[in-house]
Amino acid sequence: MSTAGARLSRQDGWKVLALVVLWLGATAWLRPLMLPDEGRYASVALEMLRSGDWLTPMLNGLPFFHKPPLFYWISGAAMGMTGSSELAARSASLAGATLGAIALYLFVRRWCGMASARRAVIVLAVQPLFFLGAQFANLDMLVAGCITATVLALAHAALSFEAGQPDRRALWLAYGLSALGVLAKGLIGFVLPAMIVGLWLILRRRWRSLLALLSLPGALLFMLVAAPWFVLMQQRFDSFLHYFFVVQHFQRFAAGGFNNVQPFWFYPAVLAGCSLPCILWSRPAFTRGYWRAEGTPGDVRLLMALMAGCVTLFFSLPQSKLIGYILPAVPALAWLMADAGQRAQASRKSRSWWRVSLAISALIGLGVVLALTANPRYSARHMGQVLKARHQPGEPVYMLGEYVYDLPFYAGLDRPMRIVDDWQSPEIARRDNWRREMVDAGAFDPALAGQVLVTPKQLPAALCGNEAAWVVGDAQATQMLPLLAQVAPVFSEHGQTLWRVDPRQVLPSCAEMPNGGSAGR
Repeated sequence: MSTAGARLSRQDGWKVLALVVLWLGATAWLRPLMLPDEGRYASVALEMLRSGDWLTPMLNGLPFFHKPPLFYWISGAAMGMTGSSELAARSASLAGATLGAIALYLFVRRWCGMASARRAVIVLAVQPLFFLGAQFANLDMLVAGCITATVLALAHAALSFEAGQPDRRALWLAYGLSALGVLAKGLIGFVLPAMIVGLWLILRRRWRSLLALLSLPGALLFMLVAAPWFVLMQQRFDSFLHYFFVVQHFQRFAAGGFNNVQPFWFYPAVLAGCSLPCILWSRPAFTRGYWRAEGTPGDVRLLMALMAGCVTLFFSLPQSKLIGYILPAVPALAWLMADAGQRAQASRKSRSWWRVSLAISALIGLGVVLALTANPRYSARHMGQVLKARHQPGEPVYMLGEYVYDLPFYAGLDRPMRIVDDWQSPEIARRDNWRREMVDAGAFDPALAGQVLVTPKQLPAALCGNEAAWVVGDAQATQMLPLLAQVAPVFSEHGQTLWRVDPRQVLPSCAEMPNGGSAGR
């Protein structure tokens, strides 16, 4: 490439990067955090920042090892620089989406041309799944970006090797990106790219390319990036590796008993429905001629088809299915829609309808964000703001029969809350919900769990140890703590109520305890 051509490519790349960031981030601050996922992960990141312990993720002060720490590192660092805002809480998801979009652009620009790269990024950016995933504070978009970038870096290294061009930097980059994928969400950061690219090379019978992707320096880089956190956590917590890999990986994938059970066809239906109307332009992809292309165009089409297909099949096997799991398939599907759609645009009228399709997709994503902003029934932001304004240092907060994940985030609490429930119930072990999360986390720190996981029988004595306490509960809260019937609510919204309780006034038993009681201090 000439010097002028290289400069033009760099300028175009920076423009695409800026547009992607502006488009995805323009509405990321609008709506409050959504319960439970956004509230959970944002609170863990904020707790990591406030505690100064950047190694151990903590949920309500208890070690929380459902996921590795990359999301918390990025979001926690963003909160440290800009404050605990929704935009900062979603920074890791925005980073993952940007990584995936730019990786797609760079790969397609190199092997299919600049026009194809621009078209693919536009189609990707307006897909509702991608647009909303980039603005949702959980780990799915971050790992999707890492997986997409890893696959494309490996494919770039293989195609460069086959063309007799330097490929080491791209190969080492792929290993590093795979390690980040492992730190983002675990083994899928390595397993999915290896599966996709390995199958791609086998189907193309590129045995030498397959061997060329095996790199000892790359493996060392992978271990240097991914391994230290796991080693350190195992040194701190004896059962960490078993819980993280056996329970949270293999049992979740192979066993039942988890939430969100869906049929096998769930993800194909989600991808097709959420890709409307752009997917209607993909009819050429269902013809034999489309897949008979030789050389690089055919290789890229096969890669993208395998990427979308392998991800969809892999996540369709477990019974438990969440929409965000399918995000690694979206960039490849976007490229296929853009590529097949370009072939279908033979007339000016067809090109106009294609633009209309893109606009409709963009409006769907924007419409969902605006609708959630206008009706935030899924968030406790207003309650958290009220609590933050009136809460005094040292006053404990009790949650009765429920854990409102985003309340610590919005209330700015710097101490764990006391969560009141029947923690000895056998139902906790059988159900995949917030109670099981708390019990699992408490197993790593039993001493603290004994303080923050309170039973209804312990609650009156715990309240007596404080001059004032805050209580959060739903309509059933008065059954667990009848004294609340004597206390005027401070705030009520979306079925949740906030009370400020003076135990000495409403609990006669407190007066019988020395100095007004000492339990719960």
